[in-house]
Amino acid sequence: MTEEEFSDINGNTISLDCQSHSEFCKEFTVSVPKLSLRKVMNYTCAVWLTAYAVFFATDNTDVLSAAIIVTLVGMMLHLHFVKIDHESMLFIGSLGIQISASYASGRESTSFIEMSKVKDIVINEAIYMQRVIYYLCILLKEPSDPDGVSAVVPLFQVKDPIM
Repeated sequence: MTEEEFSDINGNTISLDCQSHSEFCKEFTVSVPKLSLRKVMNYTCAVWLTAYAVFFATDNTDVLSAAIIVTLVGMMLHLHFVKIDHESMLFIGSLGIQISASYASGRESTSFIEMSKVKDIVINEAIYMQRVIYYLCILLKEPSDPDGVSAVVPLFQVKDPIM
């Protein structure tokens, strides 16, 4: 079991944990630090100060209530659907690849790709915010055309490492 620290494209720390369960079974896990309380407080204060400024100008208390509800619902949705704590890829020799993601709310998402459907694993490149980024992805075979690609499945979407 080896764990190494890296930086993502934004300079944030990410860690890669590699485990070898057997000769034909390897697991790779990418983790990010937990959600920063300072960041949450900054966003909350910004929304509430804006709501207070609108309330001060309009004398409408509904603005403050709406700001509180929007902030709380927004944080819950962000934790449940967006904020990924760690992602793992379990590679099992001739069987397939299992991809799992654990979200900050505790929700887990798992998918399995049979090895017979995998055409190749490649490092793809894309242009993102005036930068070229690279990411690992799986090319799936087209059922009717063995030389074709039916889908591209990106791996480790939690953070993009610097390559």
